[in-house]
Amino acid sequence: MAFLKTAFLAFLAAVGTTAPLLANAQEESNLRVMFVNEFPDKTIDLYWENHDLDDDHPDRRKFEAKIGPRGGWHASETFLGHEFSYEVDGKQNFVTPPPGNVNGEQFIMLAGETNGFRVRCEITVNSQQYMDYLDILVKPYWAPRATARFLGLVRSKYYDGVAFNRVVPNFLTQFGIGKDYFVRTKERELTIWDDFPKDIKFEPGYISFAGSGHDSRTTELFVVMPGTSPEQLVKFGENSWETPFAVIDGDVDKSALNKIYSGYGDMPPFAKGPDSTKIYDVDGYTTYLPKNFPKLDYVDRCYVVEEVGLEEESEL
Repeated sequence: MAFLKTAFLAFLAAVGTTAPLLANAQEESNLRVMFVNEFPDKTIDLYWENHDLDDDHPDRRKFEAKIGPRGGWHASETFLGHEFSYEVDGKQNFVTPPPGNVNGEQFIMLAGETNGFRVRCEITVNSQQYMDYLDILVKPYWAPRATARFLGLVRSKYYDGVAFNRVVPNFLTQFGIGKDYFVRTKERELTIWDDFPKDIKFEPGYISFAGSGHDSRTTELFVVMPGTSPEQLVKFGENSWETPFAVIDGDVDKSALNKIYSGYGDMPPFAKGPDSTKIYDVDGYTTYLPKNFPKLDYVDRCYVVEEVGLEEESEL
């Protein structure tokens, strides 16, 4: 299982990679594709379509792989223009992977016609006085790599206990620095490649990974706050790593997002709020935050709503 997770992250990650130019036209047609299944409980059969054969030919549609739920995946060596198919809820879906990145790789979400995967984050609000929640609708086709990374982190309980360390009204709320020093240090090293832009414009309630440069996304997220100006909304997404992959479900103006403590202001050098570099230190959660920023609100736990109870059932 550890090997499979490492292989999957290697397909997501950009650690230590280079982007050599492809040598010739033959190599340019080659494509490595990672097919991913994020359904809570559906196993997907992936097929290789051969349009050179008649529809009734036994090799017209050949079985390629069985892909399990909750982050199951299959890596395929194929070529540009080749079509695959899979069935979800009785309907056959067809997909032709588009050209890959500079590494000749493409990342495809097999999500049928689903509207998204729901994640609930139970959080403290009003400076830890009350409990509330944020319902997040993850859009699998908006940014597939971001979707897979986020859902994987949620399933591993990475976001449980993290601080809302950057809360700026009419701008953004940022979180995602893990509570456990060793876990956050490890996950911080696993940067993922940028997703291909889908020309999805940011709106209040939209969620993206934060980053510091090309192919730099790790675990930190930001949510666009209600009241953000049209001028600022246009600026979101100018950087390659700023790609929305989810949205606060429901009326964002009435959501718990507006109840998260924002009294400390933005991070340095813009203001005197929590410094993310110090949160990453070994004493970030044990000393730095409680001593200097005691009123911060926190995520209590996050989970995929449709997966509640599935792990326990699978263990029986």
